Amino acid sequence: MADQQVVPMIHVVDVQATVKWYESIGFAVLNTFEDDGELNFALLGYGNSHLMLTGGGQPSEADRRDVDLYIHTLDVEADFQRLKDRVEILDGLDTSFYGAREFIARDPNRYWLVFGQPIDG
Repeated sequence: MADQQVVPMIHVVDVQATVKWYESIGFAVLNTFEDDGELNFALLGYGNSHLMLTGGGQPSEADRRDVDLYIHTLDVEADFQRLKDRVEILDGLDTSFYGAREFIARDPNRYWLVFGQPIDG
C-alpha cells in the first residue's frame, strides 16, 4: 500500500508573491502551472512535506485565518533566529502546554505558520 498523506491546498490572492515569500523562508518550488501567462498554482516542498497554493483566495484583515500551518522542525531555535527579523512574528519562542517549543509567524495572506519542535524528555 502506498504512503498516504494530507497535503493542504490554500487559496491565495497572489500565487506568485506567495511563492516568493515561501521560497524566502526555505520552501522549495516543486511544480507550477500558469493560465494565460499568470501563475495560478504551485506545489511547494518543505522537508518531506508539501503545500499547494492556488489562486482565487480572498484578501483578509482577520487576525487569523481558518487554517494554521503547523511546521514540525528539527531546530526551532535556529529557525526562529533565521526568520525573526525577516517575517512577521506573532508569538516568539515559547513552550506549549503539550510539550513543544514553538513560535508563530504570519504569511502575506495572514495564515499562521506555527514552527514547532517537541521537547526531548
